[in-house]
Amino acid sequence: MGINVMNDTRKMEKSFESISPFEFKNKLISLATREEKKSTRAMLNAGRGNPNWMAATPREAFFTLGDFAVTEGRRVWNEGDLAGKPAIDGIAERFSRYLDSHQDAPGVDLLKKVVDYGVKQLHFKADAWVHELVDGIIGDNYPMPDRMLKYVEKVVHEFLIKILCQGQKVDGQFELFAVEGATAGMCYIFDSLIENKLLNRGDKVAVMVPIFPPYFEIPQLHKYQFDMTLIHASAVDDQGDHTWQYPPEELKKLEDPDIKALFLVNPSNPPSVAMTPEAIQTLLQIVKVKNPQLMIISDDVYSTFVDDFQSLLAELPFHTIGVYSLSKYFGVTGWRLGVIAIHERNVYDEKLRDLPRDQVEELNGRYRSLSQHPESLRFMDRLVADSREVALNHTAGLSTPQQVQMALFAAFALLDEENHYQELTKSICQRRMVLLYKGLELPLPQLANDADYYTEFDMVEWATHHYGDDFAKYLQDHYEPVDILFRLAQNASIVLLNGGGFHGPEWSIRVSLANLDDDAYSQIGRELHIALEDYLASWEKSKA
Repeated sequence: MGINVMNDTRKMEKSFESISPFEFKNKLISLATREEKKSTRAMLNAGRGNPNWMAATPREAFFTLGDFAVTEGRRVWNEGDLAGKPAIDGIAERFSRYLDSHQDAPGVDLLKKVVDYGVKQLHFKADAWVHELVDGIIGDNYPMPDRMLKYVEKVVHEFLIKILCQGQKVDGQFELFAVEGATAGMCYIFDSLIENKLLNRGDKVAVMVPIFPPYFEIPQLHKYQFDMTLIHASAVDDQGDHTWQYPPEELKKLEDPDIKALFLVNPSNPPSVAMTPEAIQTLLQIVKVKNPQLMIISDDVYSTFVDDFQSLLAELPFHTIGVYSLSKYFGVTGWRLGVIAIHERNVYDEKLRDLPRDQVEELNGRYRSLSQHPESLRFMDRLVADSREVALNHTAGLSTPQQVQMALFAAFALLDEENHYQELTKSICQRRMVLLYKGLELPLPQLANDADYYTEFDMVEWATHHYGDDFAKYLQDHYEPVDILFRLAQNASIVLLNGGGFHGPEWSIRVSLANLDDDAYSQIGRELHIALEDYLASWEKSKA
């Protein structure tokens, strides 16, 4: 390749390094698709973490419940295509008879257990519990309460305690807001923090990186323009390999009381590694001693893929807003099922009470239509109202059919006391990780607290460890970090993402281990190995 052509290629590649990796992915998909048409190989897109599995049994229960719900409507009023609203009186007994007479219907066993769980374990009134499920799946009423249906919230609460708090009850309760996936939750939280003067434009915030890009893209928007302090997962082991943990010197940045909020994804994305108990304890001490007003927003979507995961929601409930999406665990990205959790005693309400009088008056004007005493509205209530620009607060809330499906997923996981489904999903990711690194002909990383949902491969780390500093310098002097992504798309119809776009190491690559069949990861590993060997051959040739 001539020098001018090489320079033009580098200029083109460099132009993509500043855009979101998810937008860059579209360019790679276009390139890989063109190459796919020229050859017999199929495109392999490991650039997005949409799992290729789904939890079937809770879905079967959902559709069988829907059949019963329609028969209930017709029992009340049946006029051709028109039916009535399901009635509450005696509905639990009617549902029991329906399930007994439909033993072969999909999901019947789970539905029986779900009803029993609510009645016997959570002490719900049978008719009220069944009616909430039935009326909810019909979707004939606005969500009421608008924040989350009464019994659905309690079931999902128990699910979050199980997966985020290791089943250990915290002192007090979390209040939940059902939202359209974690992405909607993220947007609502950013907006409410700004609207309620808990964060102001230009304020100092911290972001733990690498991280899902919107968590550092949103703060840069004109509306926010936050001053960001990055907390890097820069720790390495004795061999110099990434552990993707946050060393004490990075965490100590949070001692600065001017840092008002901390945003993190735990387990991280893309390294897919959870914070160690030691790092959590360090953070806990920093918050309690040095920065007691710190607001923490923790996105824990990958928690179920890590053994013995413990969320900051459990360790620092007063400070932490938890965001959780069911999408990855249950294979349910299309349903948009997410939840925001805030403890009933929290720093957000405390900070609202301490606002200057002029700001309180301004906020009273914003929320005056909701209460005679708007100054007493809690942050969670404001969050719900802000999700509908306050004026449409009466129509807030996730659709009731979505909430019912969420409850069935949550109950399914709670009833799985041996965690068979969880172990199955973890094993899928783990074996794909093995296949990828076998194809790469490299040792499998041995990382503590690893979710294996993604893996992040650092090319400079690989080059340095295997061939020395000179080769690593050659790579950086002669190529752009995204060069390998273009090579894989053009030569092998493989789409991966650049780790630098997640504020990870500039020369790292993210591979999703969730969304392709097992054999694909062997192929991706082999093609990655070929590309790396090409760089090595070019270096060897340059020395001749």
